[in-house]
Amino acid sequence: MKTKTHPTTVVHLVNMVGLLGICVSLVVAFYYQLVMHELPCPLCLLQRIGLIIAGFGFLFNVYFGLRNLHYGMVIIGGVLTGIMASRQVFLHIMPGDTGYGSAFLGLHFYTWALVTSVVIIAATAVVLAISEMNASIRPLNIPPALFRIAGWGFLLLIATNLMSTVLECGSGQCADNPVIYELLSK
Repeated sequence: MKTKTHPTTVVHLVNMVGLLGICVSLVVAFYYQLVMHELPCPLCLLQRIGLIIAGFGFLFNVYFGLRNLHYGMVIIGGVLTGIMASRQVFLHIMPGDTGYGSAFLGLHFYTWALVTSVVIIAATAVVLAISEMNASIRPLNIPPALFRIAGWGFLLLIATNLMSTVLECGSGQCADNPVIYELLSK
């Protein structure tokens, strides 16, 4: 039996790649949190929120069609992530400061978050320019299962982020340099 395909364009595919990129970022952050036992600081958690907002913009474009409102969410998420990451970079920019957490490919995760936010904003600008020519772009045939997997994977990552944040912070303010899960230590 032949599976039904979802008619998309290159712009839809770019939005799905953006969503998958956000998912990969959150998975890497979870790996370091759960396997390497590096709990995220409050600024790290805020950077994740910015990425999730951008991810929702990509998700909505994939599922509900291309809308300027959705691209606005992507840009707002990228800007929020960039602001929080810049703040953390500036906190650790002094000579001799080793930074917070371990590094990945020579850069700390907050530096990667800053780079990611700039890429998200720049890619969104390019996609918006391309989408103006959308009528001339040929549709692609992508199985709808790929869209569902990306969407449900993203929603699962959001739920696990929420659960881990509640476990880490409890009902109060998160510790500046967390070393334990507050709710699990009681």
